[in-house]
Amino acid sequence: MSMLASVMAELKKKGTEQTRKTYARHGAGTKNVFGVKVADMKVIVKKIKGQQALACELFATGNFDAMYLAGLVANGKQMNAKQLDDWAEGASNMRMIAEYSVPWVTVENPDARNIALKWMKSTKELVASAGWSTYSGLLALTSDDELDQKEIQSLLDTVVKSIHRAPDRVRMTMNGFVIAVGSYVKPLSKAAKAAAAKIGAVSVDVGDTACKVPDAAAYIEKMEKSGRAFKKRKTIRC
Repeated sequence: MSMLASVMAELKKKGTEQTRKTYARHGAGTKNVFGVKVADMKVIVKKIKGQQALACELFATGNFDAMYLAGLVANGKQMNAKQLDDWAEGASNMRMIAEYSVPWVTVENPDARNIALKWMKSTKELVASAGWSTYSGLLALTSDDELDQKEIQSLLDTVVKSIHRAPDRVRMTMNGFVIAVGSYVKPLSKAAKAAAAKIGAVSVDVGDTACKVPDAAAYIEKMEKSGRAFKKRKTIRC
């Protein structure tokens, strides 16, 4: 049995109907899903860590669980822009993959910023959403002096002007971008708070879930009060 077949068999074995239903409510976007809990996937990650080719094979299966697992294993530094574009396009109907797995990997790529900016302009909702999530991830990882603060300010202005007429998931990730600026980029924290005040409440259809759209201003304030603001992260994987 090949390693891919072995991992797929293990994923299938660990899947449950309850988790399948949970993923469906959160935008799995496909019937090709086993329903494996993330904690169980992380056990598998330890067995296949560093196997880049296998990660790419897993993503190419089109199976939701395998694609999520691929995002936990793949190294974005070893991928080119075309491969990352293919991942974003391949996740264009799966919001959990587009907004989590794809950005997790993309932020590791040396050209992540340009890739994110390109995706943000996409007419495909979840490709654009992946772009905003990726750029937000870069803000959490990159030192302030290495960031293009004029560009970030311009993007804040774009969010203020367009968030309320953007597609659902783009509204969600644009709101997340404002939070990321306010939480991780100290020189632009005041600008992020001002943008949040102008934006106000953001409405997103979250379907049959308990998810809520965070109030950006309140979230940034909470980060500051907890002492977690402006502390850069080593990874955005979770």
